[in-house]
Amino acid sequence: MLNGDKRVATLRASDGLFTLSELGARRLHASFPYPKLRITINSEATPFVGAGKTAFAKHVLHVDPDLRAHDEVLLVDEKDALIATGQALLSPPEMMAFNKGVAVKVRWGFLGAREHS
Repeated sequence: MLNGDKRVATLRASDGLFTLSELGARRLHASFPYPKLRITINSEATPFVGAGKTAFAKHVLHVDPDLRAHDEVLLVDEKDALIATGQALLSPPEMMAFNKGVAVKVRWGFLGAREHS
């Protein structure tokens, strides 16, 4: 899915879900109020997740309860600033209950990053 020559999202043939570019993530973040589509990451992990590293369940502070495992999600810091986007690997109740394990496979980290296409 393009906006001019900029990629907003890509349709995955394997499951029919979209993967977001930075532009797509920023548009969704601006269009939906907190906590919609978001997973809030604690301040300890924000620099790592924002650099594109894995988001672990123990670092999750809040999850939109309407999300499902395998959804594309927006990762935000404690002030709702967009730090990354990725694919949820756990359901919201699992993210909040588990102290170990990967919660989100991060695709793009946006802290100090250039626009990804």
